Amino acid sequence: MMNGWGGMDGGGWLVVLLSIVVVAAVIVGVVFLVRGLGTGGTGAGTLQAGAQESPQDVLKRRYAAGVEPPALK
Repeated sequence: MMNGWGGMDGGGWLVVLLSIVVVAAVIVGVVFLVRGLGTGGTGAGTLQAGAQESPQDVLKRRYAAGVEPPALK
């Protein structure tokens, strides 16, 4: 019988609470998985989000690596 509690015994609330925790954990896991796949699996991109190299920084990096600049037209 329901006894005015909507059919939830003492253990019913525990099941609901654990279900919410499990669903939240699955959502967090999917978010971390998608973010990891989006960065090539490294967990972080080469540059920080929103950060951009200036053209001078690009030239310095390429010069240090021994890459010749493209020919000017």
